[in-house]
Amino acid sequence: MEGKQPFDIVVETYGPTVLRVCRAVLGPADADDAWSETFLSAMKAYPDLPADANVEAWLVTISHRKAIDVLRAAARRAVPVADTPDTATAPAADSRDLDLVSAVASLPAKQRQAIAYHYLAGLPYTDIAVILGGSTEAARRAAADGIATLRRSYPGAAARRAGHR
Repeated sequence: MEGKQPFDIVVETYGPTVLRVCRAVLGPADADDAWSETFLSAMKAYPDLPADANVEAWLVTISHRKAIDVLRAAARRAVPVADTPDTATAPAADSRDLDLVSAVASLPAKQRQAIAYHYLAGLPYTDIAVILGGSTEAARRAAADGIATLRRSYPGAAARRAGHR
C-alpha cells in the first residue's frame, strides 16, 4: 500500500488494542483518559510518522508514556476516598474478568506492562524492551515472571489451562 492509512482508520484498527493496554497498565478508572490522550498525541504526530513505521508499536509506546503520566499525576495528588471500591468495568465483564483485572493490577509495574504489551498488544519483546528501556531478555523475563505469578494467583487458572489442552 502506498502512503499511510487515514488516521480514523488507524484509530479504528488499533483503538481496541490501545484501550486493552491502558486498562491493563492503569486499571479501568484511568484507561479512557489515557486512551484519549494517546490518540490526541498520535494525531498531532501522525503526519511525521514514516509510512513504513510499525504503527501499533508506535501507539503502544505513546500509551505507555501517557500511562506513566497518569501514574505520576496520581502519585502527586492526595485523593480523599471513602470505603467504596472502584466499580468501573468493561461492558459484559463477569467476575472472572474482574478477578483477572485485579490479579494483573497487583503485579509489579514492569511485569504488568510487559504482559500488556506482549499479550494484549502483540508486540515482540524487542519492541517492549525499547518501550520499557531495557534489554529484550529483561522484557521477556518480566512477562514470564508476571505470567507465572498470574498462574499461581488467578483463581481457576489451572482448571482453565487443563481444559485448553
